[in-house]
Amino acid sequence: MRIFVTGGAGFIGSALVRHLIANTPHTVLNFDKLTYAGSLTNVASASGSERYRFVQGDVCDANEVSAAISTFQPDIITHLAAESHVDRSIDGPDTFIQTNLVGTYTMLSQACAYWSGLDGPRMGRFRFHHISTDEVYGSLSPTGLFTEDTPYDPRSPYSATKAGADHLVSAWGHSFGLPVLITNCSNNYGPYHHPEKLIPLTIVKALAGDPLPVYGKGDQVRDWLFVEDHVRALQMVFERGQPGRSYNVGGLNEMRNIEVVERVCAVLDRVRPRRDQRSYNDQISFVADRPGHDQRYAIDASRICNELGWRPVERFETGLEKTVAWYLDNEAWWSPLVAGDATIRRGLAVLSPSTLENAEQ
Repeated sequence: MRIFVTGGAGFIGSALVRHLIANTPHTVLNFDKLTYAGSLTNVASASGSERYRFVQGDVCDANEVSAAISTFQPDIITHLAAESHVDRSIDGPDTFIQTNLVGTYTMLSQACAYWSGLDGPRMGRFRFHHISTDEVYGSLSPTGLFTEDTPYDPRSPYSATKAGADHLVSAWGHSFGLPVLITNCSNNYGPYHHPEKLIPLTIVKALAGDPLPVYGKGDQVRDWLFVEDHVRALQMVFERGQPGRSYNVGGLNEMRNIEVVERVCAVLDRVRPRRDQRSYNDQISFVADRPGHDQRYAIDASRICNELGWRPVERFETGLEKTVAWYLDNEAWWSPLVAGDATIRRGLAVLSPSTLENAEQ
């Protein structure tokens, strides 16, 4: 098939592109604006294939989207292009509204116009697959899991725009008959993850000898999904998923944020010890909590497991080992990103014990 991937130079998108070129006979078009979060270096291993193509374009630009779709003639559109960092959404929500909402509307409108003009067999084969997040469901209590029927309750500008995008996709399916699919994933990690995110941020700051910022007490719980497991799930969904259906994708690895940071430190202690032989744990610093920080996310992935036969391969321990090893071997990839991003260089102000106590109250 011909797979049109938006955001294919970003973290999850590039993993999907690499996976499809390496493991399937599909032809792939990577459509990406190349913002700070995307780089063609991420897809260098795929770029030499005759089945790979790249178009630099903006999902908010209807003319660019229409031209790329018309030229490529896709069977599948997988829509991953999005602003995804919660902290940045709090500092500047407008970019998230444009990319995540307006961009999704633009993709849907152009996809619908293209799909309606296809012949019978190709019309029946076409799918519009929207990749979303478990954050649309809000925050869980200490027990329970998100299912596909959990009511939406987004708490940040990022999750609100992703929830709105999910609703737009569903509406285009109901109103216009567009064959749509939605997947909602838990926290991804793995190679090529931008160093603004928790695991790579911890790795690069640990190696630099900087404080390792942990929000609040670090007791927020997330389910961790290795990115290569995720992209296998995406392929299964757009190839075999039922149109109009949503699928939750989780790694079955619930963990508190402080435990994640401590495990990164433990791996680094073993494979790249500090010169003074002290643990990287000594660099952990608790910082003011993120506004409206959700306490817990946890995915029930039984639908995709039972209906499509997907299972995560990586345990957190094995996935983390691979991730740390990749960052140690690829400093040339991440060091320019850190040097060029004041947010990452600056880090977060460390809370004093009294301030932390007041924040907890």
